[in-house]
Amino acid sequence: MSTPVFSNHGCRLNAYETKAMEELATSAGVENAVVVNTCAVTAEAVRKARQDIRKLRRTHPDARLIVTGCAAQTEPQTFAAMAEVDVVIGNTEKMQANTWAGLAGDFGTEPVQVDDIMSVTETAGHLIDGFGTRSRAYVQVQNGCDHRCTFCIIPFGRGNSRSVPAGVVVDQVKRLVDRGLNEVVLTGVDLTSWGADLPSEPRLGDLVMRILKLVPDLPRLRISSIDSIEVDRALMEAIATEPRLMPHLHLSLQHGDDLILKRMKRRHLRDDAIQFAQEARKLRPDMTFGADIIAGFPTETDAHFKNALKLVEDCDLTWLHVFPYSPRPGTPAARMPQVRGPQIKERAAQLRAAGQAQLSKHLKAQVGRTHRILMESPTMGRTEQFTEVTFDRPQTEGQIVAAEILGHGDTQLIA
Repeated sequence: MSTPVFSNHGCRLNAYETKAMEELATSAGVENAVVVNTCAVTAEAVRKARQDIRKLRRTHPDARLIVTGCAAQTEPQTFAAMAEVDVVIGNTEKMQANTWAGLAGDFGTEPVQVDDIMSVTETAGHLIDGFGTRSRAYVQVQNGCDHRCTFCIIPFGRGNSRSVPAGVVVDQVKRLVDRGLNEVVLTGVDLTSWGADLPSEPRLGDLVMRILKLVPDLPRLRISSIDSIEVDRALMEAIATEPRLMPHLHLSLQHGDDLILKRMKRRHLRDDAIQFAQEARKLRPDMTFGADIIAGFPTETDAHFKNALKLVEDCDLTWLHVFPYSPRPGTPAARMPQVRGPQIKERAAQLRAAGQAQLSKHLKAQVGRTHRILMESPTMGRTEQFTEVTFDRPQTEGQIVAAEILGHGDTQLIA
C-alpha cells in the first residue's frame, strides 16, 4: 500500500474533512498509512470506531494507523491506549498541512497530537471546493457550537462556533458551478449560528441571499440541518421568494415535550417548533421537513414520550432521524435518572413507525405530479424536496430532469 486509506465515520462535515485530509496527505507525500476519522455523537459511534480500527489493523498490518475526529478529540487516551493505533491527532491538527508533513516523516512523530479545541478561532472550510458526487457538492461554512445541550459531547470535539467568511463561500460556490455542479449544500455543526463571529454579525439568511444573488447560474441551493429557533428573517424571506433555495429543511428538534426540552437545555419549546413549521410551509407550500428526535432521554415518562410522538404529525415531518438515547460520559444527561434500555428501544421503534407513516403519506401525495429531479446516478435522483426517485430508463447523471411520478415504493418514488 502506498497511498493512504481513509475510513470516515459520522456526519457530512466529517466526510467533508476526510476529503480535505486526503488532499493534505497526498500533497505531503504520506504513504503506507490508514486514517480513521471518528465520530463521538453516541457511545455506539465510539464503539464502532474502535471496531473499525481493529479490523483495519488486521487488513493493513504494516501501515501506520492514525486516528482523528471528534472521538479522538474528546477521548484521545482511549485511542492512544489501543495496541493497533500509532498516532492520535485532534480535529484542529487534522486540517493543518504541517501535521501531514510531519506524518510523512518517520515514526518519531508525537503519538498524541490533540490541542485545546476551545482555543481555536478559525475554521478550515476553505481547504477544498466541496465534496460529494457529480451532481451535488457539500460546502462547509461553519464549525463548532456555542451551545451546551445536556446530552451532547460534540462542542468538546468541535470547539466553539466559527464561520467561513461569506466571500470565501461565494467564491467556492462559483468554482463548483463552473465545474458543472447543479446543486450545492451548505453544511456545518450549528449552521444557523453562521456569522455570529464575523464582522457586522451577518446571519445565515444573509449568506443564502448573497450566494443566490452573486451566483445566478447555480440551479439549486440547499441548507442542511438547522436550529429553527435561530432562523432569521432573511432566511424566511429566501424561503418565500427564492425558488432556487430547495424546499426541504432538516430540523434539530430533539423532542416534543417542554420539560424534556428544558432538561436537554434546548432553546425552543414545543410550540416554537410547530409555529416555525407552519410559518415555513405557509411561505412555501411545497416545503418538507426532516428532524432529529431522541427516544428515551433521561427522566422521559410515557406522557413525555407521547408529546414527542405527536410532534411528528403536529409539525408534519416527512423524514425522521431517530436516536435511541445513550449516555455520553462527561455530559450532564449521563448523570440524570436513566430510562431502561428495552423501553428506549420500544419508543425508538414507535417513532420510526410514525416516521414511516409520514413518509408513506408524502410519497402517495406525489403520484401524478411532475417533479424536477437531480440525477445522482443513471437510475436514481432526488426531487427538490429531497425525495428519492427511481427510473426504469437511464438518465444523464448530474442533470436535472422533469418527470411525472407514476408510483412509489416504501421509501422511493417511481418515475
